[in-house]
Amino acid sequence: MRSRKTFSAVYAKQSAAHDVLTFTASASDIMDFAVIDRAGREADGSLNGFQRPQIAGHIRNIRDYLEQEDAVLPNPIVVAFLDGLTVVNRRDDGHCSVEIDISTAKPGLVVDGQQRLTALSQSSRGDFQLFVSAVICRDEAELKRQFVLINSARPLPKSLIYELLPAMQGLNRKMGERAVAAELTARLNFTEGSSLKGLIHQHTNPDGVVKDTAIQKVIMNSSSDGIMRELLQEADGLDRCYDLINEYFWAIRDTFPGDWEGHKPKTSRLVHGAGIVAMGHVMELLAYFDKAQTRDHFAIGLACLKPKTAWTQGEWDFGNGERRSWRGLQNVGRDIALLSDYLVREVRSDQRERLWEAHKTSTHSGNGRI
Repeated sequence: MRSRKTFSAVYAKQSAAHDVLTFTASASDIMDFAVIDRAGREADGSLNGFQRPQIAGHIRNIRDYLEQEDAVLPNPIVVAFLDGLTVVNRRDDGHCSVEIDISTAKPGLVVDGQQRLTALSQSSRGDFQLFVSAVICRDEAELKRQFVLINSARPLPKSLIYELLPAMQGLNRKMGERAVAAELTARLNFTEGSSLKGLIHQHTNPDGVVKDTAIQKVIMNSSSDGIMRELLQEADGLDRCYDLINEYFWAIRDTFPGDWEGHKPKTSRLVHGAGIVAMGHVMELLAYFDKAQTRDHFAIGLACLKPKTAWTQGEWDFGNGERRSWRGLQNVGRDIALLSDYLVREVRSDQRERLWEAHKTSTHSGNGRI
């Protein structure tokens, strides 16, 4: 195989920061200079790649269609390059040539069209050519940003988008907050010693049981209007936020082992989206008023909830005649608010009792010394 491939191309005047070119190539040619980099995690938990998994049925349908003589695929395969592609013989009329160096590695990364490319590579149509749109990016963060933007018009899995956000620059405020939440969620899911290691359902960890969006909601609520907002002002704020929520979920597991261990959202509302978000409000209360930071300190504040919760069986008694079966709580705004208000009310009541008991003990002790 040659170490360099050359194609006649046309370039478009679009972004001053990028070269955007189009040319035609067979599936085998594209597979020679581009890879489909699927999202996954390294052993240390760092994110690698960005593409969603193959969809076997979709690929099979495209392949069957391509076996027909009158088949066409007008939509281009979008391939991003960080290096390895050189534009030569650029003319004023928009024509040029591109040279792609494949001597050491495949420099292109498929951004859009992976299912079509895979289907064509499995078909018997070796002479079938695809349009290739090539985008030259400054760095990997810019490449991932273009991937999300290019795919935003299609139903790209939100879980995958959120996992990619921490590597991106130039995000708006809302997406920036989501990026912080996504980074902390990934650390909780892939760090050794974490209370949630391997338990969070993400695009790169489909076996997790706790929804990533629920954990992110807890973090975003806190970073927007809670304890994490203060912590994030510190130089080591991200680490302190991680330590806080990690210790808190250790305390939850210690306090409710029978409602947590081995359960899924269908069998326990504690690992359900409604329970996770509601317990996030309890974390705020304990961190602010009890100054809790460690699992043992959090556990003291959580102890009052043990006889007053129905995570896996029985019935919730929310007061004022509002009662629900344990499985009657759903991951909707009204139910989350109902559960949050109830849990916070019970913990506040316990805090007042503990404060009063501490005051009485202090007073009696002081009288004894007089």
